[in-house]
Amino acid sequence: MITAALAFAVAAVIVNVVPGLDTFLVLRTSAAHGRGCGLAAALGIMTGCAVWGLATAAGLTALLTASHVAYTAVRVCGAAYLVWLGARALWGVRRRGEDEAPEPVVAAGRRAAFRAGIGTNLLNPKAGVFYMSLVPQFMPDGAPVFGMTVLFTAIDVAELAVWFWLVSGAAAAMGERLRRPSLRRRLERLSGAAFLGFAADLLVDRP
Repeated sequence: MITAALAFAVAAVIVNVVPGLDTFLVLRTSAAHGRGCGLAAALGIMTGCAVWGLATAAGLTALLTASHVAYTAVRVCGAAYLVWLGARALWGVRRRGEDEAPEPVVAAGRRAAFRAGIGTNLLNPKAGVFYMSLVPQFMPDGAPVFGMTVLFTAIDVAELAVWFWLVSGAAAAMGERLRRPSLRRRLERLSGAAFLGFAADLLVDRP
């Protein structure tokens, strides 16, 4: 059991540090609003991961991938949410003058950051597929499936906590430069394009 847990921990680290939507959201929120908001977004993401992990333990994610309609519904809702975030960022840059900082795509405040984190994670069926596809590969023979899945989920969330702590700290340290409106505008353009790119990737995904 210990060997399986360690093997899963190594695999999860590799997956978690690969740049993706979750890391981008924490990075962007920390740079624009400070480490507190970045960690709030991270908490939302980790809450979503915990929900997906428990759903996997209960066998619900298997139903999600088995049902094309359910998977597509979650995928389209997630893509629509990302399109809204991306369009909001690009529109905010366009409607303001060159000397004005744009309105941030993710509103200031820890509650708003938390909602953005949990929303982007729970509306991404890939998060559920991650647990459903990775967990069985490390399940020891004869081990209780529910208990081991919960353990693997806890390991993954703990690793994410450490990773997001590092990411948010580095991003917040650079956040002072973003007080210049020109740099804020560039960040919002990048955010808008990135969110639209993640939406496109989600739309073309198949279970």
